[in-house]
Amino acid sequence: MSYCRQEGKDRIIFVTKEDHEAPSNAELIADDPNDPYEEQGLILPNGDINWNCPCLGGMASGPCGSQFKEAFSCFHYSKEEVKGSECIDHFRNMQECMQKFPELYPQEDEKENAPQKESDSASTAPLDNAASSPDTPTEGPEAS
Repeated sequence: MSYCRQEGKDRIIFVTKEDHEAPSNAELIADDPNDPYEEQGLILPNGDINWNCPCLGGMASGPCGSQFKEAFSCFHYSKEEVKGSECIDHFRNMQECMQKFPELYPQEDEKENAPQKESDSASTAPLDNAASSPDTPTEGPEAS
């Protein structure tokens, strides 16, 4: 016996084996052109955060979605002189949550650590050589 149940905006349909044997009569609904969240960007016209924005890359959902929303909301609505300075605990909670799921939230600095160390040493090398300019002799009888 198949039946349908509504949960919020979602409709859940339970079907039997017999229902699957018959051709489907489901109708696909085209995107709603009047959807207030479609094509709006990160911030809605009323100033609220569009949690459905693809620019968030799914960060607002998943196991750390609530921590992300708290931290991002705190920062977005911050009125402090240093914007978001009161949000450190929210961002710390989000980071701690993300560290529990490294397969979902890979640490960027782990990937970039090896190349970064090489570029750091390369970028300091010219500074060491900068002390000996062509105008300043460093060896030979003229240096003394």
